[in-house]
Formats: sequence, structure tokens, C-alpha cells
Amino acid sequence: MAWTLVAGLTALLVLAPVAALGLEALQGSGGLWPHLLAHVLPPALVETGLLLAGVGIVVVMVGTGAAWLVAAYEFPGRRLLDWALLLPLAVPTYIGAYAYLDLLHPVGPVQSAIRGLLGYARPRDLILPDLRSLPGCILLLGFVLYPYVYLPTRALFLMQSATLVEAGRSLGAGPASVFLRVALPLARPAIALGASLALLEALNDIGAAEFLGVRTLTVSIYDTWVNRSDLAGAAGLALVMLAACLGLIAVERWARRGRGYAGAAQRPRRMARKRLAGPAALAALGLNLVPVALGFLAPAGYLAVEAGKRLHFAGLSGAILSEGLNTLLYAGLATAVATSLGLVVAAGPRLLGGRWRGLLLRCATFGYAVPGAILAIGLLPPLAALDGLLDGLSRALTGIPLAAMGLGTGAALVYAYVVRFLAVTAGSSEAGLARVPRSLGDAARVLGRGPAGALAQVHLPLTWPAVLGGALLVFVDCVKELPATLILRPLNVETLATHLYGEAARGTYEDGAVAALLIVAVGLLPVALLLRVSTPKA
Repeated sequence: MAWTLVAGLTALLVLAPVAALGLEALQGSGGLWPHLLAHVLPPALVETGLLLAGVGIVVVMVGTGAAWLVAAYEFPGRRLLDWALLLPLAVPTYIGAYAYLDLLHPVGPVQSAIRGLLGYARPRDLILPDLRSLPGCILLLGFVLYPYVYLPTRALFLMQSATLVEAGRSLGAGPASVFLRVALPLARPAIALGASLALLEALNDIGAAEFLGVRTLTVSIYDTWVNRSDLAGAAGLALVMLAACLGLIAVERWARRGRGYAGAAQRPRRMARKRLAGPAALAALGLNLVPVALGFLAPAGYLAVEAGKRLHFAGLSGAILSEGLNTLLYAGLATAVATSLGLVVAAGPRLLGGRWRGLLLRCATFGYAVPGAILAIGLLPPLAALDGLLDGLSRALTGIPLAAMGLGTGAALVYAYVVRFLAVTAGSSEAGLARVPRSLGDAARVLGRGPAGALAQVHLPLTWPAVLGGALLVFVDCVKELPATLILRPLNVETLATHLYGEAARGTYEDGAVAALLIVAVGLLPVALLLRVSTPKA
């Protein structure tokens, strides 16, 4: 009973922000929707649609192409690139934009070097394309987010049976034909999954789009609430954005529907890599180096240089230390809560059975499909109502007003993090529990252990690597999360992400380099873990 109660309350807490969004939008003034439809939604929808289409094309082309090259061919540097292609996962989109805005500034190092090589002295003598544009945002997000496609597609290519590829070659198919007619159709489910995750991340982005002058739905939501104090308008925009997210998920499910392919009952013989030499090997190396350089080496290198200069001349400021501690505190608390709740909701269907417990699990993990800005806006009304209720009770019982305990406190931020990333810990716990033979749980029950005892003494010792892996991913995601942090952080409290956002808004890019480099360093932690779990064992 207690287990079900915890899972049910968790699902309720996850779904509450979405319900609050609908109520808040319905309670808006009568002229709300005409105003949104006439002045706000059309440009935001057009910009968002074009951005998603462009990013989708880039991530699919770069991620799929890189995955096929490292899976199907042997060339110098392949082993290094195999994991290096994951490095852009450590760079949040807003940090990529932050770095490139300074690198590609008209008086920045790149444009200055180009003008010097061509013999031009002043920026106005040679006007180069501006990064602050929709195409610039598409390319930046594409080269940062392509690992979402590369990771699952690479794993699928590595698991493909050599028989299928050899059959295609025996029928006279060349390398391009084998890729397009054999490998690519088999990889469609993985490509669809990775592309949908990348597009959800692009939709969640606020920093890169705002820095580069692209007015997406997320930017419009933030501007409507923060700059215009229009909660109902922000809620209405958030509902439209939520519909877009659900549409992306539906398209991904449709793209994978009926795309399952059965293989042999035995483990298939792995496809042998074809060795490349000469110009072909150099071409493969160069093609794979480009996304690594653009997605990680250039921004990380810039941040390292600027942070080194800053530390050399000014040292590590007390403000950065304070912001780092705030970041660790909120991310650590959210990780602990999300890991505990994720284990509980994932263990219910396994240990207690029942289809409705599985439904509770799905409801509790719904938050990962909801961008941070939507969650933050959805949390404002219920938290404000909770504070009002508690204050009223305190006044009635003691005559003393009660300070806010939800809105404007760290609890609101931790709540948002937990709702947003609970799916990660629940998913990793569910995957770990699935590997434990049911006979072990049955044996524990025969020995008189209840569900909690079986979980603690049998399942948890066998699943802790998966649980800790999920906790690590949640911690890193919390450190990098920007939209929800901007909206819900306590007054006068900064984290590394919000500090960086403020420096970018002021145009003082070099002053935020230390914070940005710290976030990237934290983001490197799960890269090795992701590579390990995505590599099929021979």
C-alpha cells in the first residue's frame, strides 16, 4: 500500500504542472488568445519550425554518417574518434553559442585571422556571414546535438549481422548502395529515436536561440513571463509548445512503427570493418574530425584559453565558488530525490505486478518529454497557491505570517529538476531490474522477505551500477539545465548556468569562461559511461 501511495503521489506531482498550465491559460483574459494568435505565435511557430527542420537534417546527416564510418570502416584514428564523436554531449547548447559568439565576432580571432590572410585591415572592409541568424543557430545546434543520433545508430550498426551486408555485396551492390539499401533501412528506428531526442533538446534550448536572435517558442515563453509579467500568456504559449513536444514524440513513434526486424536466434556474426587506405582513409578521418572540432574542440578550446587568462590575472573569484556550491547543492538534492523516487516507481511493476502500476510508472516519467521552461511556468500557479494556503493556516492558527516555502525558494528548483529528469533514473532502474532473474525475487519471498526487503537485499545489490549511472546522468543534466533555473531560482541566488547567461546577456563573454568550462568539465563525466553501455559486447 505504501509503495503504491508513493508512486501515485510521484505521478501526481509530475502531472500537476501540466494541469496547472491548462487552468492558467483558461483563466486568462478574453483577449489573450487573439493577441497570441495575431502577434506572438505566428513568428514563434515559423522560427521554431524552421529551426527544428534544419537541426533535424543536420543531426541525421552528421550523426548517421559518422556512425556508419566508424562502424563499417577501419582507418587511422578510428578508435579515438569512436568516443571523441560523443564529446559534444558535454557542451550545452547555450555554452556552444556563448563560445562561438566571441570566436566569430567581427573583431574576434577567427574573422581577424581571415581578414589578415586576405589583406583587409578593418571589419567593414570584409563583411562575413553573421552567426546571429537562423542558419547560424541551426548549424550550431546541429553540431552540438548530433551525438543523440550518433549514439543509438552506431550501436545498431555494430549489432547488424554480417550476413545481410555480405548478401548485398554478393548481389553487386557497392558501398553506397549497401549503406542506402541495407544498413540505412535497418537503422531507421535508431535514427528516429535519436533525432526526436535532439529535436526535444533544441526545443528546450533558450540560451543559444536568444543569444543568436532566433525567437523560438521557448524564448517567447520566457520573455512573456519575465519581461511582461504575463503568466497567462506564458501558460498559453507553453501549452502550444507542449503540443509540439507531444507531436514530435508521436512522429517518432510512428516512424518506428512496423520497423522491427527479426534476426537469427543465435548471436549474429558481426560485420567486419573494411580497411581504408590512402585518400579514402584521409577522407573518412577528415569527415569525422569536422563534427568533433566544431562541436567540442573549438568551443572547449576557447573556454580553456579564456578561463586560463581569467584565472591568471584575477584568480578564482568568491562569486564563482559560491555559484558552484549552489549548483552542486541543488543538483545533488535533486539527484538524491530523483534516484530514490525513480527506484520506487520502477520497482513497483517488477515486485508487485499489476498493469496499473506500470501506468503509474509511465505517468511518473512523463516529465522528460516536457521542456524546462514549460515545467517552470506550470509550477508557478500550484506553488503560489500552496504558499498562500500555508500562510493562511499559519495566520489562522498562530497569527504569524509564514514566509514562502515553495515559490522563490530552492525547493521549487529541486522540484522542477526532479520532475524533468525522473524518467532518467526510473529508466535506468527499470533496465537494471529487468536483468535480475525473477527466480531470485521468488526465492526472497519464499524466505519471508517482503517487497521492500527483496528490493534492498536482492535486487539493489545487483542493479546498483544502473542506478548510479542514472544518478550521474541526472546530476549532469541538473548542472546544465538553464530554462527552469532561470525562471525558478531563488532571488539573488546564482548557479553556474545563470551566471553564464548573465555574462552573455551583458556581452562580457570572457568573464563567464570559468563557469562555462566548469559546466563542460562536469558534462564530460557521463561520456565514457554512455560509450561503454552503448557498445555491444562481442
